[in-house]
Amino acid sequence: MKRNLFKAAVLAFGGMIAVAAMPAMAEDAKSLDELLKMVRQGYATDARENKEREQRFVAARYDQQKTLDEAKRTLAAEEKRSSDLEKSFEANETVITERQRTLKERLGTLTELFGHLTSTAGDLRSNFQSSLVSIQFPQREQFIDDLIAKMAGAEELPSIEEIERVWFELQREMTESGRVVKFRTTVTSAGGEKSEQDVVRVGTFNAVNTEGEYLQYIAENGTLAVLSRQPTRYMDWAEDLANATSGMHPFGVDPTGPTGGSYLAALIDSPTLTERWHQGGVVGYVITAVGALALLIAFWRLVVLTLEDMKVNSQLKTKKANSNNSLGRVLKIHEDNPSMDPETLELKLSEAILKETPRLENSLNLLKIIAAVAPLLGLLGTVTGMIITFQAITIFGAGDPKAMAGGISGALVTTVLGLVVAIPTVLLHTFVSGRAKKIIHVLDQQTTGIIAEHTEGHAGN
Repeated sequence: MKRNLFKAAVLAFGGMIAVAAMPAMAEDAKSLDELLKMVRQGYATDARENKEREQRFVAARYDQQKTLDEAKRTLAAEEKRSSDLEKSFEANETVITERQRTLKERLGTLTELFGHLTSTAGDLRSNFQSSLVSIQFPQREQFIDDLIAKMAGAEELPSIEEIERVWFELQREMTESGRVVKFRTTVTSAGGEKSEQDVVRVGTFNAVNTEGEYLQYIAENGTLAVLSRQPTRYMDWAEDLANATSGMHPFGVDPTGPTGGSYLAALIDSPTLTERWHQGGVVGYVITAVGALALLIAFWRLVVLTLEDMKVNSQLKTKKANSNNSLGRVLKIHEDNPSMDPETLELKLSEAILKETPRLENSLNLLKIIAAVAPLLGLLGTVTGMIITFQAITIFGAGDPKAMAGGISGALVTTVLGLVVAIPTVLLHTFVSGRAKKIIHVLDQQTTGIIAEHTEGHAGN
């Protein structure tokens, strides 16, 4: 019944296709007989095609049923296999439990021994990871890792040789911590390039290469790298030690650790004089320029006054006035006016001394001003730097004392620069002023003597 209904549906569908195709045939037909012939041919073709479709559908239906039956058989087999595996798993769990209990009974006091051994090996591993000796003996860390994994797994027991090696590695670490050893290993330069170099290890504290450069131990990958900044004051000692074969040699040891150490890091991070000078900023540059100007003026005046002092001393040894020095120019007035009355001569000589005094005291006031202004400029820079530091604290907070201390330290640099400029300037001003006053004192002394002699001679006449 179902098969007949299926055939009727197929034929009806074919008829619909034929009817739909009839308008197209009607357009191609030239007569009714020809149209009828075409319709018959179309029905025959559709019937043949429908029969072929029906056969293909029936064949596909049989294949799907076969596939379904195969899937049911596979499902049943897998369910049986799962049940067998569950039974086997339960049996294995029972066996494992029984064997673990047997293993624990047979281990007895060895369990406590292995516990201590595991704890010791764990401590050794952490020490080896940060120890500089691991660069020379890298294989020992892998041994410790394998031993810990073996004792933790409980599938096999460590051998006596392995237990003895734990003691040996511990003893070797203690021994190597007190030795200075040279060996060859890979070193990463500051530019990131790797190369084989001779390295000298000083115990577990520091390592240096043959050029005297300090090396940093990077525990994450167990490598050595050249420090980007070096403690230059100790590099000569390090180079001497690295190239020595025997004897005692001084060396700058950082006792705080092989990874650079806090003490060595503090030395490296400490700014140089040039860097501290740059911390002063614009105010620092101005103070430096003012200080350089003061030095130039002071040395210039020292040279001029020294030459003038030599010329004055030479003038004191002769009676003829020479106009190339201040004393000679003053004496020239008396030499040109021998008959002048004492009062007028005194006034003329005083006038000459007043003319010479500015030449001798030239730029001394400028030195005095620089000595007074330099500390004030330093104070200005310090106040400005403190303002900037407190503004940063307001924005970012005071959670990092190092950053705050660094800002305050930079602010105080200008005060130091101001004092460094002011103190020598005051000393130079005093020294130069003393030279000028010495020459002026000679002028006053000689002028007084000339007036006294001229007064006596005038009174005798």
